[in-house]
Amino acid sequence: MTQNPFDALGGGGFDMNALLQQAQQMQQQLEEAQADLARQTVDGTVAGGAVTVTANGVGELVGVTIRAGEFDGTDPDDLSDLSDLIVAAYRDARAKSEALAGESLGPLTDGLGGGAGGGLGFPPPSLG
Repeated sequence: MTQNPFDALGGGGFDMNALLQQAQQMQQQLEEAQADLARQTVDGTVAGGAVTVTANGVGELVGVTIRAGEFDGTDPDDLSDLSDLIVAAYRDARAKSEALAGESLGPLTDGLGGGAGGGLGFPPPSLG
């Protein structure tokens, strides 16, 4: 007679179907949260609002606004400054989008880190 290696965990065995079902639910929740993030937007602004960049919650650039009268477009240095400001505004928006993602996905991913529960958010097995 072969002994079940999971008997040592207590509880009379291990339910692989329950584990798979829980993993599928977690995956579905993550996909829904990511889709929700893609619909949300954040703004990154620099130079007192001269340049504003809009990104969605997953960090994709979705818009750039340049305040009228700030840049005339004829001076090469002016255009170089504008390029730098767009990059800086995008970095600001990207940081905000990462913070938003952390807030939205954090509760779903906290259990994936490999803590005492084995890294999937499950309680640790009873060894006694």
